[in-house]
Amino acid sequence: MINFNGQLVEDSKFITNENRGYKYGDALFETLKVVHGKILFWEDHYFRLMASMRIMRMEIPMNFTMEFLEAEILKTINVNGLAKSSARVRLNIDRGNGGKYLPKEKLISYSINVELLNTDFYTTLTLKTYTVDLYKDYFVAPGLLSTLKTNNKAINVLGSIYAEENDFDNCLLLNTNKNVVEALQGNLFLVSGEHIKTPPIEDGCLNGVMRKQIVDVILNSGDYVLEEASISPFELQKADELFITNVIVGIQPILKYRKKEFKTKVSEDILKRLNTKLRLS
Repeated sequence: MINFNGQLVEDSKFITNENRGYKYGDALFETLKVVHGKILFWEDHYFRLMASMRIMRMEIPMNFTMEFLEAEILKTINVNGLAKSSARVRLNIDRGNGGKYLPKEKLISYSINVELLNTDFYTTLTLKTYTVDLYKDYFVAPGLLSTLKTNNKAINVLGSIYAEENDFDNCLLLNTNKNVVEALQGNLFLVSGEHIKTPPIEDGCLNGVMRKQIVDVILNSGDYVLEEASISPFELQKADELFITNVIVGIQPILKYRKKEFKTKVSEDILKRLNTKLRLS
């Protein structure tokens, strides 16, 4: 069952061909991880969504409080029998139906769908290989819009097809300045000794919720130095480690980029610190 504007409906009955998110990508979304009825990092997700709606010139409804949306998410979790499990949740916000490029009315519509996850907290992924390469057919344009989670994800779709066709587990995206900005499904971190580097938001990477958590963990660790700076493709093969972050997986170490194989010592240490932070919160 999907929650569509507060009503629980079958997943085939909540959208029309006039929906603006469907027709024009005029929509935002948040991907959430919910563990036994607790939305991880909910405050960060909520404030990112509100900021994104303002950038997209969406009029935020008066009832869109943090408490209201949390209750709607948990209602959807409960009706799908996932209250005592872990779940992946997509909260989608759009401008409803009607209009061409210009909306006819200042409406806001939302939908929430959920699916089961097999893991509660974040675990070290024991994959024998996780290989990435650069996706260079199209580039991310730096700017506020590229930092948002909108439904305009053509480059991610095409990059994912390219990765599958070439037996890569993921691809790294470049911006128009030819700097590495992120992976297809998450933010990128580069490790050289005790120095950890991640692209700045200004380069066009997603303003990721898990990115924020990892930045906080690194800054509070006392063992690592963090730098938010542009990453050249030439730096990738010189790194000791590379890892990708998102709220569903947590940390995904990259094990191979072209001929270079990477360690996972630092990424595993940061993952342990992240889980400790979660247990204490």
